[in-house]
Amino acid sequence: MPSKSSTAAATRPPDWHLLEAEDIARHHEVSLHHGLHEDDAATRRQRHGSNAIAGTDKVSAWRLLLRQFTDFMILVLIAAAGVSALLGDWSDSLAIVVVVLLNGLVGFGQAWRADRALEALKKLAPQKATVVRQGRARKVDAHELVPGDVVLIEAGDQVPADLRLAHVARLQVDESALTGESVAVEKHADALRQPVPALGDRRNMAYKGTLVSNGSARALVVATGMSTELGKIAQLMTGSDGQQTPLQRRLADFGKRLALAVLAVCAVVFVAGLLRGEPVVPMVLTAISLAVAAIPEALPAVVTVLLALGARRMASLNALVRRLPSVETLGSVTFICSDKTGTLTQNRMHVEELRSDAQEGLLLLALALCNDAEPSATGFLGDPTETALLSAAQAKGLDIDEARRRHPRLIEVPFDSQRKRMTTLHAFDAGVVAYTKGAPEVVVPLCVSRVALGGSAPIDVRAVLAEAEAMASRGLRVLAVARRAHASMPAAQTDALETELQFIGLVGLIDPPRAEAAEAVRSCRSAGITAVMITGDHPGTALAIARRIGIVPAEPASGVRLLTGADLEALSDEALRETVRACRVYARVDPTQKIRLVRALQAQGEFVAMTGDGVNDAPALKQADVGVAMGRTGTDVARESASLVLLDDNFATIVGAVREGRRIYDNIRKFVRYAMTGNSGEIWTIFLAPLVGLPIPLLPIHILWVNLVTDGLPGIALAGEAAERGVMQRPPRPPQENFFDGGLWQHVLFVGLLIGGLSLALQAWALSHSPQHAQTIVFTALTLMQMAHVLGIRSEIDSLWRIGLGSNLPLLGAVFLTLVLQLVIVYAPFAQPWFKTVPLTAYEFGLCIAASLIVLVAVEGEKGWRRARQTGTEKMAGA
Repeated sequence: MPSKSSTAAATRPPDWHLLEAEDIARHHEVSLHHGLHEDDAATRRQRHGSNAIAGTDKVSAWRLLLRQFTDFMILVLIAAAGVSALLGDWSDSLAIVVVVLLNGLVGFGQAWRADRALEALKKLAPQKATVVRQGRARKVDAHELVPGDVVLIEAGDQVPADLRLAHVARLQVDESALTGESVAVEKHADALRQPVPALGDRRNMAYKGTLVSNGSARALVVATGMSTELGKIAQLMTGSDGQQTPLQRRLADFGKRLALAVLAVCAVVFVAGLLRGEPVVPMVLTAISLAVAAIPEALPAVVTVLLALGARRMASLNALVRRLPSVETLGSVTFICSDKTGTLTQNRMHVEELRSDAQEGLLLLALALCNDAEPSATGFLGDPTETALLSAAQAKGLDIDEARRRHPRLIEVPFDSQRKRMTTLHAFDAGVVAYTKGAPEVVVPLCVSRVALGGSAPIDVRAVLAEAEAMASRGLRVLAVARRAHASMPAAQTDALETELQFIGLVGLIDPPRAEAAEAVRSCRSAGITAVMITGDHPGTALAIARRIGIVPAEPASGVRLLTGADLEALSDEALRETVRACRVYARVDPTQKIRLVRALQAQGEFVAMTGDGVNDAPALKQADVGVAMGRTGTDVARESASLVLLDDNFATIVGAVREGRRIYDNIRKFVRYAMTGNSGEIWTIFLAPLVGLPIPLLPIHILWVNLVTDGLPGIALAGEAAERGVMQRPPRPPQENFFDGGLWQHVLFVGLLIGGLSLALQAWALSHSPQHAQTIVFTALTLMQMAHVLGIRSEIDSLWRIGLGSNLPLLGAVFLTLVLQLVIVYAPFAQPWFKTVPLTAYEFGLCIAASLIVLVAVEGEKGWRRARQTGTEKMAGA
C-alpha cells in the first residue's frame, strides 16, 4: 500500500513553469494553434468541474441567531431574568432581556456577514474569456474553461485561469493583488531552469484574477477553479474560522468563575439564615436576590456601548470597524504583521537616485525621450516605472512636451523580457541620436565609453556594474541609460542600433515609504508592539524599506532579520515557532506561508494584527486576531476578510486605533472593578450580618434596586473616560491576563469589605439609636458609597483631583441622577410603601455621606500607594 506522501506526490500536478509550452500541450493532448475540440472540452469539464470559486454551505438565519445565545454568561443572564420575573421585578427582568437581545443581534449581524469575503473573492473571476477551440477564437463564459484550453489574453483582460504562457508580445501583468509585487511583471514564454517557489518569480505563468496591463499572449490553461492559486486562497479562507478575541475569552472565563462563586455564596447565606432561625421563604428570596445582584447584568450592555462608542471614535480616525470585538482586541496586539506595498509604502515608483558623470540635463533628456509614458491632465499615464522617470525629469525642470517636440521619435526597438532593454531614435540638428535604457547587466557591456563633462571618457564596465549592484543592494530598481549619435538615419537593425554605446548614467527607483510610517513604527515600539513586514516583493527591496522606517536597524545586527519564502518552506512548524520572534522581514512569501507565520506567532501566545490590501492577504487577515485591510487601494476580498478597514490606507492610523483599543479595555476593566466591588460590598453586608449577630440588613427589593441603579447609568458613563496617562508607553497586556489581574481582585476584596464593614457599623448604630431606620440607612449608605467609589476609580493611577470632576460630564450627570432617585425613594411618600423606606434625619443622612467619603479616601489612598510604587520602580530601572 503506497504511503500518504507517495500518493500525494503521484497526484501533485507538474511544475508547469519548468516545462516547455510544447511539452505541456502534448501532456494535455492539444494543439497550441487549433485548441481543443468542443466535445473534448465538455468531457474535461465533467472531470475537472467548473472553472469557478466554490462557495460555502449556507447556515440558516435562525441557526445563526440561536448560536448567539449559547455563551455561558448569556445563559446566566437569561436565568437571572427569569429569577427577576419570579420575584415580580419586571423592570429588572426586561432590562436584562433587552441587553441579551442587543448582544445577540450584534453577534448575528457579524456572523451573517462572515461569508461575504468568499463572495467577494468569487467576484474576482472574469466573466468572459477568449478561447481557441477547433481552430477558431471566440468568447465564452470563463467558468467553461478546462485544463488544456488555449486562451488569448491582451491588455485590460483579467486572467481567466492559471495559464502557462506559450507566445507573448510585450506582456506585462499586474499581480500586486496576488503577490504583493508593486509594479507590473514582465512575462516571457521560456521554461525556467530551476524550481522557483515564489509565484512572483514564475515569469512564464499568469494567474487567475490578475490583470493584463500591457501586451498580449497565447497561453495554455493548466489549472481551473479551486485548483488555481486564487482557488487555493479560497480554500485557506474557508478553513480559517478566526479566533475568539481576548475580550471574548476573558468575558467567558469571568462569567464561569463568577457564576460558581455566586452560587457558593448564596448557598452559604441561605444555610446561615436557616441556622439562625430565619423563615425559609424570606431566606430563599434573599439568596435569589443576592444571586441576581451579584451578577453584573449590565456588563454585556456596557461592553457593547463601550465598543460601539470606540468604533465611532475610530471612524473619526479613519479606521472603520467591521467586527465590534476587534475594537478592544487592538489594545492586546503584540505583533503587527504589515504588508509592504501600499501599506508601508506609497504604492508608486519614485526616482531615488540619478548618477551620471555628464550634465544632469543630458540624463533627464534621455529619460524623457526613451519613454512610452504620456503626459495627462492628472500627471502621466503609462507603466509605473516610466511615469516615475517622467515625473523625475519634470521635477528637475525639464519641459517634457518641448523636449519631445524638438526631438521627435523616429523609430523604436521595444522592450522585451529577453533583451531587457529598449531603444528609441530621435531627430537632432546634427543628425540622429539613439537612446537605450534597460538592465545594467545588459546595457553597460554594450558601452564603449561614457559621457563626461569634457566630452567622452573611457568606461570601466566592472566599476559601473559594481555601482549598480550597490544601488540594488539598497533596495533600488536600477536602470542604465546610454546613447549613440548617428550622422544620419541608420538601418533599423537591433544589433547596429545597440552597439558602441556611450554610457550616460544610472537611475535608481523605489516605491518609497509613507512619510508617517517611521513615526508609526516608533510609536508601536514604545507601546511594546513589534512591527513585522511580510511581503511578496524582493528581499532587497523589502529590507531597504524596513531599514528606512525602523522595522530593522539601519546597520546589520546579530540575529535573524530576514527570511524568504524559500527559507520558510524549508523550516518545520517547530523551527518556525522558534524563529518568528526574532525575524522582522519576510520577502517573497505566498498566502499559505502568511497564514503559517500568523499561526506560529499565535502558538507563541502572541496577539497578531495583520495588515494588507490584496487577495493574497485575505486568508491571513481572517486568521489573525485583528485583520486590518486598506480601504482605498484594498480589494473587496481583503476588506470583507478584515475586522478593521483603514479608510486612508495609512499604517499610522493603526497606532491611533491601538490607543483607542487600550482605552476601551481600561474602561471595561474600570466597570468590572466598579460593579464587582459594589456587588462584593452587598454580598459581605448580607453574608456577615448573621455571623456578627445582626439581622439581614436589606430586603430583596433593596438589593435589586441598588444593583440596577448603581450598575446602570454610572457604569455606562465610564465609557467616556479618557485614556490613562502613558497608555502608549506600556507593554501590551499579557495574553493570559484575566479581568482580576493587575490588583483588581485585591481592590474588589479590600473595598468590598470596607463597604460591607461600614454598612454593618451603620446598621449596628441604627439598631441601638433608631431601629426603624436601620434598613433605610444601610440601603442609602450602600448607594452613596458606590457613587463615591465610581468617582474614585475613574483612573487606576491618577487622583480624582488631577483628572478633574468635569472631565467626564456624563458620569457626573449619572451620579447626580442616581442621588436624586435615591432621595425620591427615601423621602417621597408614594415610593416609601414600595421600597419599605422611612425618611432619614439630617444627621442620619450625614452619616451615610460620611461613609461614602471614607470609601473615596480609601480608594484615593490605594492609588497614591500605586503611584509611589510605580515611581520607585522607575527609579530602580533608571539606576
